[in-house]
Amino acid sequence: MSKVSIHPSAIVDEGARIGEGSRVWHFVHVCGGAVIGQGVSLGQNVFVGNKVVIGDRCKIQNNVSVYDNVTLEEGVFCGPSMVFTNVYNPRSLIERKSEYRDTLVRKGATLGANCTIVCGVTIGAYAFVGAGAVVNQDVPAYALMVGVPARQIGWMSEFGEQLDLPLEGQGEVACQHTGARYVLQGRQLHKVVA
Repeated sequence: MSKVSIHPSAIVDEGARIGEGSRVWHFVHVCGGAVIGQGVSLGQNVFVGNKVVIGDRCKIQNNVSVYDNVTLEEGVFCGPSMVFTNVYNPRSLIERKSEYRDTLVRKGATLGANCTIVCGVTIGAYAFVGAGAVVNQDVPAYALMVGVPARQIGWMSEFGEQLDLPLEGQGEVACQHTGARYVLQGRQLHKVVA
C-alpha cells in the first residue's frame, strides 16, 4: 500500500498515527492522540480529536469534526458537514470534559450530509442516516433513518440499496444489485451468510 499523503496546509500533531495509503487533504487538523487506519480519506477542513479511532477505508468528507470519544469502525462514510457532539448538555461556563459520552459507528455505516449524531449512541453496521437527520438514540444494523429526530423508515443492504421489508415482523429479501439475502426477525435484520 502507498504511503500517507498529507497536503502542505494540513496540521498533523506529533503522536498521531495514520495508516498507509491514507490521504489528508487541505486544512485538516489531526490531534496527537488520534489513531487512523489504512486507506482513510480526510477531506478539506476535517478536524480529528485526540481520543478518536478511525477504522480502515473510512471516508470523511469536507468540514466534518470528529471530536473526542468517537470511534468509527471500518468503512464508515461521513457526509459533508455532518456533526458529532461529545457533550450532551454543553454550557460555556461549566467545564464538562469529564462528561464526554462515547459514540460508536459500526462497520460500513453511512452518515449523510449535514446530519447530527448526538453523543452516547451506537450506529449499527451498515445503517444509513439520511441527510440532515438528527440521531439521538441507538440505531439498529441496516436501518434507514431520516428526520428530526431521526426515525426508522426502512432497511438498507450493504450495497446501499433500500430493501423491500416492513420495519418489523418476519421476512426475507434479496438485494437487487448483489443478490445477497437478508432476513428480518422481529425488529432485527441479518444478512444470510452463504
